[in-house]
Amino acid sequence: MADHDAVLVGSGINSLACAALLARAGWDVCMLERSGHLGGAIQTAELTEPGFLHDVFSAWHPLWLGGAAHAELGEELAARGLEYLNTDYPTATLSPDGEAAFLLRSADANAEELDRHAAGDGAAWRRVLGDFFPNADLAFGVLGTELWSRDGFALGVKAYRRLGRRGLAEFTGNVLASSRDWLTGTFASEPAHGLLVPWVLHTGLGPDAALSGFMTQVIAVAIQEGGMPIPRGGGARLVDALVQLIRDHGGVCKTGRDVERVLVREGEAVGVRLAGGETVTASKAVIANVTPTQLYGRLLEEEAPPALGERGRRFRYGRSDMQIHFALSEPPRWEGDDRLASTAIVHLTSGLDGVSRAVNEADRGLLPVEATVVVGQPLTMDPSRAPDGAGLLWIQLQELPWHVKGDAAGELETRDGTWTEELRERYADRIQARIAAHVPNLESALLRRVVLSPADLQAANINLQQGDPYSGSLALDQNLLWRPFAASPGHATPVRRLWQIGASTHPGPGLGAGSGTLVAKRLLEPSLLHRMKKRARR
Repeated sequence: MADHDAVLVGSGINSLACAALLARAGWDVCMLERSGHLGGAIQTAELTEPGFLHDVFSAWHPLWLGGAAHAELGEELAARGLEYLNTDYPTATLSPDGEAAFLLRSADANAEELDRHAAGDGAAWRRVLGDFFPNADLAFGVLGTELWSRDGFALGVKAYRRLGRRGLAEFTGNVLASSRDWLTGTFASEPAHGLLVPWVLHTGLGPDAALSGFMTQVIAVAIQEGGMPIPRGGGARLVDALVQLIRDHGGVCKTGRDVERVLVREGEAVGVRLAGGETVTASKAVIANVTPTQLYGRLLEEEAPPALGERGRRFRYGRSDMQIHFALSEPPRWEGDDRLASTAIVHLTSGLDGVSRAVNEADRGLLPVEATVVVGQPLTMDPSRAPDGAGLLWIQLQELPWHVKGDAAGELETRDGTWTEELRERYADRIQARIAAHVPNLESALLRRVVLSPADLQAANINLQQGDPYSGSLALDQNLLWRPFAASPGHATPVRRLWQIGASTHPGPGLGAGSGTLVAKRLLEPSLLHRMKKRARR
């Protein structure tokens, strides 16, 4: 007898959602996590000072609330204490000269805001929505369907029947357009470009990459419709609720369990072996929330076909990330537009060309002169995360190289190209100065700053390889139909009953739990024999 029906390797959001869906359906599930906490890149901790609750890695949950897993599990999670907070000011961009542009929660508000910067851009936004919503099911279907399956084929047929041959070709061409081409062809004002273009970084792309125009539209519409929700008390409250749901249905979630091998018998996954030698067996599925580097380079090192194993080991990672956390004695005082103090996420950037330049510098191994700074303000919605009267900032930088060849500004010594503590802190000084130019009380109110370099991120979470927060480059050959890579698309693997989920697989990164939900759905489908018997009874 096997120990469990399913064993899950890793406890990120995709594992949690997958395990919860399976457990609710009566499966005996066991989740094994190598670190000391469950949740993967969702972790809330008093990282700086007592009483300051920082979301250490990921922080914002619009994809979760808009996803299929939440639609299925939301009521049960709320019953276990999960409460979401939202805002009418989800995001803004602030340029070096102090001009701010905002993305708000209604079509009318956004049209008015865009017209403030250039007459006619409000009408352009309405045209964007008018074109997007009639085919929103197709757009979101691309990101919520197992493309390499009969469901993916059915989505293509649906699109063909609705749009026709020429319409489908046009739709596909629009999906592949760059953010630069879409933005400059749609809006007249540079503030409109600067407002929307930083969001391509949150999808692992740059503004000149294929697909980035499509992702810019999807994210912009999603923010208007869904805002920028966060759980009261920190992102870990989502983890707590999911873990409780799994355990309430008989599931097991264990930390400090490092899986070193998937056990394979006659071409079929039958369980895993832990680093200490213990084995845990599974009768129905082994589900690995890992990168291809881990799957083929460690877990299946002796079992993967040589050619496929080599391709898996050559899986490419994207740009690196840095996190900076500030504990402040008082709230940040923004200069300029009063709405900035109420905005969940403020991007500091010089606009479309600024983002493009920083991406290009990072891709060439250079520290950008003027990186896009993501300034998160969770206290705008959840004051419980800090002592009364205090301030807290969550900073993300997504345009950094893993191997640092030099500093584009010519100011910092990079030595052997590794992320030393010295380089980490000096680069963070540059970013702090950028923020302080718009928040005059930042440095006088600073209680403590904690910086996590790309090397720190990799050390903290094995899936953040090379400090890439998205677990793999999202260039077209490693995206959509071809994720994680063309020789092994989708979530099934060459080993029967072994499935791969996580940010390295379709639909990619984010807290929507897309891959975990897709695999759970696949595993819970009635068998062919069951479907045939059901038809016969009819």
